[in-house]
Amino acid sequence: MSDYVIRAGDRVAFLAGLRELVDFLTANPAVVLPRHVSLVVLVDASDSVARRDGVEFVAVLLGVPTEDIGRGYSDARRDFGPISYSVIGIPPEERQ
Repeated sequence: MSDYVIRAGDRVAFLAGLRELVDFLTANPAVVLPRHVSLVVLVDASDSVARRDGVEFVAVLLGVPTEDIGRGYSDARRDFGPISYSVIGIPPEERQ
């Protein structure tokens, strides 16, 4: 068992929601769209090694490198056009 936890949502419901959003925006071209959207998944772990392991696990799946962004944070991000999908390891003191 890993020392990190990635709290995932309901995959089927999430993907259905994205499809519903695309259908709605396609049918309603007057609705304003953002320039950029970010989806963020957080890694929960009690130590920096486990947090980084969690981020690295997802980074491999995304096909991107893991970056140390300082102060105990690490992330991996893949852009899909103007939409970013990120996984971030947050230091324990910031989770409170």
